[in-house]
Amino acid sequence: QVQLVESGGGSVQAGGSLRLSCAASLSAHSTYCLAWFRQAPGKEREGVASVYSGGGASPFYSGSVKGRFTISQDKAKKTLYLQMDSLKPEDTAMYYCAADDLITCYYRDSILSDDYRYWGRGTQVTVSS
Repeated sequence: QVQLVESGGGSVQAGGSLRLSCAASLSAHSTYCLAWFRQAPGKEREGVASVYSGGGASPFYSGSVKGRFTISQDKAKKTLYLQMDSLKPEDTAMYYCAADDLITCYYRDSILSDDYRYWGRGTQVTVSS
């Protein structure tokens, strides 16, 4: 099992920024699809951003966050990041990082929950107006 632990959530005002971190115990011998999802109470889970850990492909973003959020990874620190700028109240949600070594994301132009088998417990982001 891959272990994922999110951190960095909190409360900010609209227009502010947060950087989420995901400590990931990934195998050095495998490549992964890595992604951030979010889910607000009563709402569907939404794929926010994804990236292939092996490189060679540009990160993918949902239309609602494109231009505002940036996904990145630090392989030396085994950490996945989500830099969130220009935050809006509708960004309020529990944010989860996810991973899968089946790397189905490599062949997609979308971020699907079913493509990811390993999940963190989440970190709360609250954006006030």
